[in-house]
Amino acid sequence: MGKELLFKALKNQETDRVPWVPFNGVHGGALIGVTADEYLKSAELIVKGTNEAIKRYRPDGIPVGFDLQVEAEALGCDIVWASDNPPAVSSHPLETGTYDDLPEFTKKSARVPILLDAVKQLRAEHDDIAIYGLVTGPFTLALHLRGTQIFMDMFDDSEKVKTLMEYSAGIATKMSQMYVEAGCDVIALVDPMTSQISPEAFHEFVTPYATQVFDSIRQTGALSSFFVCGHAQRNVEEMCLTKPDNISIDENIDLQFVKDVCGKHGVSFGGNLQLTVVLLMGDEQDCQKNAIECLEIGGKKGFILAPGCDLPYAVPPNNLEAITELVHDPYKQEIARELLGKESSIKVDLDFNDYGLSDKVTIDIITLDSEGCAPCQYMVEAVKRVITNFGDLVVWREHKIKERESVEFMMGMMVKNIPTILIDGQIKFVSLIPSREELTAAIQARINEKFQSMLNAQKNRMIVIDPGTEEATQLIENIEKAQKELGTNVEISVLKEKNEISSYGFSKTSAVIVERRQVKAVDRTPSVEVIKEWLKEM
Repeated sequence: MGKELLFKALKNQETDRVPWVPFNGVHGGALIGVTADEYLKSAELIVKGTNEAIKRYRPDGIPVGFDLQVEAEALGCDIVWASDNPPAVSSHPLETGTYDDLPEFTKKSARVPILLDAVKQLRAEHDDIAIYGLVTGPFTLALHLRGTQIFMDMFDDSEKVKTLMEYSAGIATKMSQMYVEAGCDVIALVDPMTSQISPEAFHEFVTPYATQVFDSIRQTGALSSFFVCGHAQRNVEEMCLTKPDNISIDENIDLQFVKDVCGKHGVSFGGNLQLTVVLLMGDEQDCQKNAIECLEIGGKKGFILAPGCDLPYAVPPNNLEAITELVHDPYKQEIARELLGKESSIKVDLDFNDYGLSDKVTIDIITLDSEGCAPCQYMVEAVKRVITNFGDLVVWREHKIKERESVEFMMGMMVKNIPTILIDGQIKFVSLIPSREELTAAIQARINEKFQSMLNAQKNRMIVIDPGTEEATQLIENIEKAQKELGTNVEISVLKEKNEISSYGFSKTSAVIVERRQVKAVDRTPSVEVIKEWLKEM
């Protein structure tokens, strides 16, 4: 049975084939023709969508919902619904309130009973498939409750953060127990916001509390997974030390690296099919190539093939069915190996020639989708909070890589991880949410740099002598191209009148004369020797 195969992999044992777990969330809604918000509010629709995914993708394990706002909503966070994404948290009760203001967390809280009901129905229908219950990790839940102020609290009031983490771990433990009682075989602690902190911060603020949750899951007899998305490679070792049965990661982390670290600690691992570039935007061949790359690295001991995170709503079912065929058919795996190295269907077709030439500073935030990805959401919020201080000197844009043009932009900018902030095309913050002070300083530095460049351009001039020759025409074209590529705005004067040209001592020859104004003395009288040096330069 698929469930037994998956259990062996989770226990870091050899398997006859690699088990397959498509992380089906709101994609289940797309499969049955309903919106994400309709889907996540109905046990009947969740069961129907999950059953459709089971029929089409033949998984060994599958989650019942993928929504990291369930616990937050139950604890008083306001949420904003979307038609093609899970909801996003829009308020943080502990920004100003206290724990006494938070509702009690029970089986009847908000949408918790919807998920538990769905688990029970699916458990009754599918003995041969492992049912996953996805629980919001303690650090992500703490961020939902406190907001981004938690990052300052980690420096200013560490005990306050630890109290909040203890509370959040308690909620995760309760939710885990509810899922196991309803029939879940595997509890995945999904904590994407841990990708935004250092290993030292992880060790202090996450390790003790995540370990508590995994200990409690082990006591119920269920298996466990620690799921993180984002550029969390620096924290994989710490994740292993929390003692889960499995670690699951996305494409931001090298799969071979995870295999090596997890192998050292006897922990199984899963991942890391590319969500957008391949599953969402690629074709069936792209998907099989990506899958075989993962299978080749993962091997048949303790490895589970899975998407890097929650499947996007609009992933073409044919792409996932192509992976399903590959998983179950060794012959198709041989064919896919032959495709390795062949050109991908994704092309970069954007013109970056004018990028960065605006008088304004441009902030680009490359995200999966800030409406459905917690690290992306909070990085966008960090930018929004700061740019109001700069008036119309700064503009910002989000590039959701669920859209093809955004993927092309990401590839053109040589960005490897999400979320990432670029300032005028320079990568500044990679998978780390900057503090208000850090982001403000980075933007101000760029404004100063741009302002200084504009001042210099006003002081300097380049004179081109153009007697009408082909060489002069080429010279002017070269200067214009160089100016455009550098993003400078130096004044260019072209002299064509014979009298003007002759005044510089030229007649039939093209030439370039550079006039540069430099301030040499202010509020002081330089000596004769100093002035001699200036004259030598001239």
